[in-house]
Amino acid sequence: FTGDFHAITSAHNLLSALIDNSMYWGNPLALDPRKIAWRRVMDMNDRALREIVVGLGGGANGAARETGFDITVASEVMAILCLANDQADLEKRIGQIIVGYNRDKKAVTAKDLKADGAMTVLLEKAIQPNLVQTLENNPAFIHGGPFANIAHGCNSVLATKTALKLADYVVTEAGFGADLGAEKFFDIKCRQAGLKPSAAVIVATIRALKMNGGVAKADLGKENVEALTKGCANLGRHIENVKSFGVPVIVAINRFITDSDAEITAIKTYAKTQGVEAVLCEHWAKGSAGTEELAKKV
Repeated sequence: FTGDFHAITSAHNLLSALIDNSMYWGNPLALDPRKIAWRRVMDMNDRALREIVVGLGGGANGAARETGFDITVASEVMAILCLANDQADLEKRIGQIIVGYNRDKKAVTAKDLKADGAMTVLLEKAIQPNLVQTLENNPAFIHGGPFANIAHGCNSVLATKTALKLADYVVTEAGFGADLGAEKFFDIKCRQAGLKPSAAVIVATIRALKMNGGVAKADLGKENVEALTKGCANLGRHIENVKSFGVPVIVAINRFITDSDAEITAIKTYAKTQGVEAVLCEHWAKGSAGTEELAKKV
C-alpha cells in the first residue's frame, strides 16, 4: 500500500529490459542467452507467465529466448532493499547482482550493464521505512517483505535500526517458521546489521499442532488432546532451533475460538518439559489486552 512493491518491480524489470537491450545492440558483454538467470517479476500470481518466450515478432523485437515471471517478493531486489544500510550500500549491492554468464562462463553483473545507478534512483523513496499505526495507535514500520524460502524473510535493516532509536522495545517479525525466518534472521540479518535480540517469541496455534499430530483439516475444530500432544514434537523442534542461538525463548499460544481449556493446558505442560513457558494470547478477540501477560513475560 506504500508503493514499495511497485518500485521494486520497476527496478527489477528495468534490469530485465537492459539485458535484452544489450543483446539487441550487438551483445557487447557476450551474454549467453542460454545462461541468463535474471527473469521478470510482477506482484501477482499468474502461473501462465512462469515460463514464457520473449523477443517474438521479428528482428525489431530482439532475439527470441526463454524466460519467465516470478512474484515481486521473490525478487533479489527485494532482499537487497531489506539488507541495505543506506542508499550507497543499496547501489553497491544492486551492482553485484549476477544477471547471467557470458560464453566464457564468467559472471555478468548489473554494474556491467550500467544498471545500478538507474535502479537505485527508482528505489530512492522505497528505501525509506513506512511509519503506520495499529488500531490502538501504536507505531509500526511496514517495510519490505522478502520470501523466507528464497531470501532472509525479514523486514528491512533500516526499519529495525530506526525503531531501535525511537522506542524502548522493538518487536520484529521473522516469519515462515523458526526453521526459515527465525534462523535466517539470526544468521543473516543480525550478522549483517549487528543486531543482538534480547528474546524470541515462538507463536504456536493448537490447530497447526493438531494437524501435525495427524488430524484432518476438517476436524481441527474438535478437541483432540492426544493428537495435539503428538504434534507438539514440531513445536519442540522449533524451540530447540531458536534456543541454539543463545536467546531466551517464550511460546505464545495464538488462541482460536475452537481451542479448549484442556488443549491449552496440554501445550503449557509440554512447553515446561522443554524448559520454556507458554502464554495464552487472545489478541484476535481482545486486542492488546489479550497479550498483556505475554508482554510482561517478555
